[in-house]
Amino acid sequence: MDVGELLRYQPDRGAGRNRDDDGGADDDVKSAKQPRLHLPRDQARLRAAAAAAVDGGAEMRDSDEPDGKKILEKLRDQDEDDPEAEPVDESSVKKMILTFEKRSYKNQELRIKFPDNPEKFMESELDLNDIIQEMHVIATMPDLYHLLVELNSVHSLLGLLSHENSDILQILTTVMNVAIAVVDLLQELTDIDTLHESEEGAEVLIDALLEGQVVALLVQNMERLDEQVKEEGDGIYNTLAIVENMAEFRPGLCSEAAQQGLMQWLLKRIKAKMPFESNKLYCSEILAILLQNNDANRELLGEMDGIDVLLQQLSVFKRHNPSTAEEQEMMENLFDALCSCLMLPANRDRFLKGEGLQLMNLMLREKKMSRTSALKVLDHGMIGPEGADNCHKFVDILGLRTIFPLFMKTPKKMKKTGTSEKEHEEHVCSIIASMLRNLKSQQRSRLLTKFTENDCEKVDRLMELHFKYLEAVQQADKRIEGEKHEMVRRGEILDDNMEDEFYLRRLDAGLFVLQLICYIMVEISNSGIAQLQQRVHQILNLRGGSVKVVRHIMREYAESIGDGKSDEFKEAERKRVMELVESF
Repeated sequence: MDVGELLRYQPDRGAGRNRDDDGGADDDVKSAKQPRLHLPRDQARLRAAAAAAVDGGAEMRDSDEPDGKKILEKLRDQDEDDPEAEPVDESSVKKMILTFEKRSYKNQELRIKFPDNPEKFMESELDLNDIIQEMHVIATMPDLYHLLVELNSVHSLLGLLSHENSDILQILTTVMNVAIAVVDLLQELTDIDTLHESEEGAEVLIDALLEGQVVALLVQNMERLDEQVKEEGDGIYNTLAIVENMAEFRPGLCSEAAQQGLMQWLLKRIKAKMPFESNKLYCSEILAILLQNNDANRELLGEMDGIDVLLQQLSVFKRHNPSTAEEQEMMENLFDALCSCLMLPANRDRFLKGEGLQLMNLMLREKKMSRTSALKVLDHGMIGPEGADNCHKFVDILGLRTIFPLFMKTPKKMKKTGTSEKEHEEHVCSIIASMLRNLKSQQRSRLLTKFTENDCEKVDRLMELHFKYLEAVQQADKRIEGEKHEMVRRGEILDDNMEDEFYLRRLDAGLFVLQLICYIMVEISNSGIAQLQQRVHQILNLRGGSVKVVRHIMREYAESIGDGKSDEFKEAERKRVMELVESF
């Protein structure tokens, strides 16, 4: 009889979250809304069997296999014969929590009393594990979460995250990993759907967890876990799920979480030389969440040399496509994290010094799946006055030879990466517009010369895009005007919120791309190269275009310049753009 087989047997306590399933079983349990309290009789039988296994492990290993099977069958039969569990209410939850506190205290007392004799507290360890499993039922009643806080159970649970496992026997590790049991419980308690069922209960629980520095304790626990062991790998996955749940419920905690060691652990885990699996994917997702709209975390990542870590991980996809859909998702998460970091001016310098431009340029040339995201990264790295150094370096590394073929012809293989034609053309036009704004002297001349090559073919392409997006925006404007007239007819008020919504719809229809194209048109027309100005006006006249329309679009563009920038920058940039418009 294999002792491990006996000790691994546990009666069904309901499906917990697992890396490999879609969580459907959990949803079914919660939707039933009939919480039941499982009695600990089966665990008691298991403990007795476990104790016997430790005392007579050698004898059992030498015993006949059929006897071992009979024991397991007997345990299962007894489990099936258990009477129906009693319903859960506030009183039973209080009783359960008090039982947990007693067992936790007893276990702690025995551990202190017999630190070098694990057999003395093995029974209490199993008792503690049993009650933690029973407490999963509380996750079906978020309105009772306040009891966990009032009875100090949150503090006790967090204390168990630093619970060291004792090597009584290697085969007992799974049964007795109390810290992982706590992680599983916290993951279920913080399930985002459950939190939204009772906002009041959720707020109380999250406040208590944050007060106890839950993220720091979770990170310390992950440091001790070995992902090569499946149960511990699942523990790390569930830990990341806790962070995701709390960050979704309360986005403001992202800065605090990063400062408590999570950012450092994520970077360490992402760059670890391990085969790709679900935990690495989840790490990339959590990293992207931490960096979203958070300058403090962007700065922290930059100070930890995180830009280099991201570039190193992405360099794998320079000449090779991701082998699976999950690996592609991880690649996109890392690209999103890099784009987010580049919103911070200080990180653009780190990106430049880390030869990020060279890597993105190579990705554009290799025509792999990473090309679309590399284009997005270049856009983020070169936009605005902070991107001037990157713009100059891009020209120096012969980036014009790479970007203009993508400008002349939109690739057809973009559906695999989930990128639309409009997104591609927006990023390319934005990069060219950034270079026209930031480049000086020789590099600017090289850029303008590109527009004169092959009988101004790039100007022809620019005007083709102009009329394409002008038509799309005009159609959107007609639909919006129709809706406005209908709203007025019904007596509805067009407030600022409605106007903002209509403007966003115009942007989505292609207004922003059209503004970028018009900006490029007025820039090259004012470059001092008569050939370019003549070609722009020639095509406008041939296709029934209007200088007035271009000026109107540019005035609207000037009004939206510099969101998030200083007032001085906004005013100077608007003045510069309007001077270009008047000279067009």
